[in-house]
Amino acid sequence: MTTDFGHKGPFAAVMHGVILSRFPDARVIDLAHDIPPQWPPEAGFWISRSYQYFPCGTIHIAIVDPGVGTEREILVVEHDGHVFMAPDNGLLAPLLDHAENPRIWQLDVDKLTSLRLGKISDTFHGRDIFAPVAAELAAGRLPLTALGKPVTEWTPGWLNDPEVLAEKVTGTIITIDAFGNLISNIDASLIKDFAEPVIHIAGHQLPMLSTYGRATPGDFLALINSFEVVEIAKAEGSAAAGLNSERGAPLIVTDGYTT
Repeated sequence: MTTDFGHKGPFAAVMHGVILSRFPDARVIDLAHDIPPQWPPEAGFWISRSYQYFPCGTIHIAIVDPGVGTEREILVVEHDGHVFMAPDNGLLAPLLDHAENPRIWQLDVDKLTSLRLGKISDTFHGRDIFAPVAAELAAGRLPLTALGKPVTEWTPGWLNDPEVLAEKVTGTIITIDAFGNLISNIDASLIKDFAEPVIHIAGHQLPMLSTYGRATPGDFLALINSFEVVEIAKAEGSAAAGLNSERGAPLIVTDGYTT
């Protein structure tokens, strides 16, 4: 489960309860519930970078849903042995844009009468649609082909992919972790041929180091993090606070320092 519900209130726990009521043997894992409210790009980023660490057959529910209760659609995707369920608001674009031949269905709740969903709240589809459907899928009682009509299109992501030139890659800060590290959408593979990668952000040029402890306390640095993307850090401090940078901020990687 990945949501922007936070940890205040019963929302995520109620979804656990609905899933376990329908499928007591389910194993429910919380990937993240602290996605910034109404910011689908971060949820999509973490799902696309994390799903492969789960067993094949896992059902991944992602709910960052500013359009809940409106005409927005819900997509269910089968890709790489996993199933993903999310509102069609760009959240799944980071996954789908790079997936080979994904199978996608547009959920049709009216076809799910056998699930006895009951009254569906206009503001809590996580409880009333996502959780029960995911439970039935996980239990093997609901085939993907019964969910609705197959589709081949999805809402584009909110952010562009990195722009790649010969000796320069331009990307975006996607998220800020609990340490204040700025995590970008620039994949390590995009700069693997750079002899001396240098990161430009907020008026600074930062060296690429192997890990946080290679920098002097208080200095800024860049590195390739454990999810294989460029990250900006401050040794024993917060890069976000020190650089006054937020989600959506631009950054550039060049091959060498510039004047």
